[in-house]
Amino acid sequence: MTGLQAGLKDRHLSMIAIGGVIGAGLFVGSSTGIATAGPGILLSYALVGTLVVLVMRMLGEMSAANPTSGSFSAHADRALGRWAGFSIGWLYWFFWVVVLAVEATAGAKILEGWIPAVPQWGWALIVMIVLTATNLVSVGSYGEFEFWFAGIKVVAIGAFVVVGLLAVFGVLPGADTDKAGLGNLTDHGGFLPHGAGAILTGVLLVVFSFMGSEIVTLAAGETANPRKAVTKATNSVIWRIAVFYLGSIFVVVALLPWNDPSIEKKGSYVAALDSLGIAHAGQIMNFIVLTSVLSCLNSGLYTASRMAFSLGERGDAPKAFARTTSRGVPMAAIVSSVVFGFVAVFFNYKFPDSVFLFLVNSSGAVALFVWLVICFSQLRMRRIIQAEAPEKLVVKMWLYPYLTWATAALIVFVLGYMLTDTEHDGRTTVLLSLLVAAVVLIIAFVKEKVGGGARAAEVAAPPGEPLDDAVKTP
Repeated sequence: MTGLQAGLKDRHLSMIAIGGVIGAGLFVGSSTGIATAGPGILLSYALVGTLVVLVMRMLGEMSAANPTSGSFSAHADRALGRWAGFSIGWLYWFFWVVVLAVEATAGAKILEGWIPAVPQWGWALIVMIVLTATNLVSVGSYGEFEFWFAGIKVVAIGAFVVVGLLAVFGVLPGADTDKAGLGNLTDHGGFLPHGAGAILTGVLLVVFSFMGSEIVTLAAGETANPRKAVTKATNSVIWRIAVFYLGSIFVVVALLPWNDPSIEKKGSYVAALDSLGIAHAGQIMNFIVLTSVLSCLNSGLYTASRMAFSLGERGDAPKAFARTTSRGVPMAAIVSSVVFGFVAVFFNYKFPDSVFLFLVNSSGAVALFVWLVICFSQLRMRRIIQAEAPEKLVVKMWLYPYLTWATAALIVFVLGYMLTDTEHDGRTTVLLSLLVAAVVLIIAFVKEKVGGGARAAEVAAPPGEPLDDAVKTP
């Protein structure tokens, strides 16, 4: 048997879908957003959350009709042209291999704090090797690890929200709730202490913590019933974002005044737990953050390798990337992704303020580029699906095409607003990301011209042929 195989179970995909929207950035980066926008950060999270829900609805529509390991890259390939699928696929791969280095370093710092006998670089190496091994065994192995990693995150966030709400309303026995209360939303300079403009600044700070919600559409291709899996994941994204992002951030800003110095010093979630007098709150949160880091690493390696596999299938990457083992594992795609990740980890330790900073900034706006491409792909793909296989429109974007255009306009607006942001490196991030995107686009156009548009393989059906599932199953 060649090609990817249906090794993911329903419970794996359910937890991947839930855990995919809970990144380490939620735990680590939310304190800066709260300090910048005050309680108004809730509006920033709500705005970005709405954006993600809309984008996921569009992606769900296309992926339910044509599940494929290439997800939005394969859809863009067919809807917009080979250049689009090539460019966004490689940019997405680049984003995730840089994330591997970021998360490996973050995890290594926590582990070194627990066991200082092993140097930080040693922990980063160990973590990368272990998760590479799990991905090389089988897709089921990846799914099992992610099931437990994501499960811990979900239980932790759920418990935090429940405990926090009980404390906010003064019914948590034995807790110190002197600082807690709904008054924290308005008593310290108002709900928007830094003005309405801080909402948009908050958007810039939190938007990247939502990256990962689209992973489920790549993973769905390796399940027994990908169409059902995508539909279920798409329909549940609203409550997942509402509970895990808005719910937990609401608890933080209600438990503590937004300007409490402990939020930035300790981190928002640790500070919130400490304020209740919960023992060992810092170590509890370190364990949860470590779990999130390992989950992100695990999924990042999986996602990068499957995108590389899809690019290889379409002739936009070395053919070796499209070869799989007898267990349906794209070994070359995994190894090449992790090698780049190791190189990035090396740069993080040797040149953190030059080479690695460039890598991070130049991949920072890729999330917004991906979402924008999904918008334009859906505008075209809806017409293709309606013409060829309307029965496959089991998920439909709301108010098509008006809401799609509105979503695209909002993404462009956020990118434009980032260009005005010098305080949080927004301008640098957009300009460097655009530079890398321009280089990839030039390569795409040159490759298409030189190659005459020939393909090594097709994932999405060519125009005029019916849409069909792209992943081979046993």
